[in-house]
Amino acid sequence: MPAASPAILLVSPDLMLTSQMAGLASGVGGQLETISRCDASAKGGPFGLVILDLGSLRASPEELLTQLRASLSQQPLPRIVAFGPHVQKERLEAAVAAGAAEAVSRGELLGSFASCLARWCG
Repeated sequence: MPAASPAILLVSPDLMLTSQMAGLASGVGGQLETISRCDASAKGGPFGLVILDLGSLRASPEELLTQLRASLSQQPLPRIVAFGPHVQKERLEAAVAAGAAEAVSRGELLGSFASCLARWCG
């Protein structure tokens, strides 16, 4: 676990997931803000980490990352990590090719949130 948890931006329209992630972030002392689209404006920031839901957002990973970078252009670009179903391996790989720092399965993110956060922000 990092010494000071960063402000985290979750990009996902999935209300069940956002609720679960809020609980996980709170459990490790993190601050989580959620937006439902990559082109939506976040209220907070600056963010140390952005977590992008490839499973619930239909555009290509390249398009999503381009939209996200544009919407966050008023602050230093945070580390972006994509996640999605493990069966969508090509989509996860495309996110890394488009500039995401890493892409993990939904199961890894939710099952090992604290260790993932330590790896990304430690």
